[in-house]
Amino acid sequence: MECQLFRRRSLRRSAFWWFNFVVFIAFLPNAPYLLTDIIHLIRATRAGFSAWVITLVLIPQHLLAIIAGFEAYVISVMNVGHYLRKIGAKKFILLAELVIHLLSAIGVYLGRFQRFNSWDLITNPDDITYSILNDFTSKRPVFVMFITFWVLTILYWVMKEITLGLGLRMGQAWQKKENLIKPPTPHPDV
Repeated sequence: MECQLFRRRSLRRSAFWWFNFVVFIAFLPNAPYLLTDIIHLIRATRAGFSAWVITLVLIPQHLLAIIAGFEAYVISVMNVGHYLRKIGAKKFILLAELVIHLLSAIGVYLGRFQRFNSWDLITNPDDITYSILNDFTSKRPVFVMFITFWVLTILYWVMKEITLGLGLRMGQAWQKKENLIKPPTPHPDV
């Protein structure tokens, strides 16, 4: 029943829905790509800045960007899981997460090492296709994508747990605040 429901609903997706899905998948690797921006931090520390500037400005600036970007990735992938749960395809959540991590690992590799951008899927599809086929027949690119996949998977799992824990804690704090604001209900005997 659940599988038929998923298939039946997937056939009724509009062209606009599919367009948004493709755009989502094409641009999603930009969020975990920020993990590779650690390269810029390393370069900045070698630029001759004082230890104080490095410690108080450069490291917090880069860490904030990296964490914010990865958190955007985590929330996006969690929303895919929420969507799958909503349409009755809960058993596909893990598979969807792993496929997204794999596609994102490929996207991060293409962005960092091949210097492609998401819009190159439209403006330069032949070069991307050639590059992907070439990279999948070489050991080093496949190894880099494999390592990137596992880094994304492990960091996603850790950040997902942190995000869920913080969400639960914030929900409890909000509920406690709401209970303090509500006027007490009168006793029925009064």
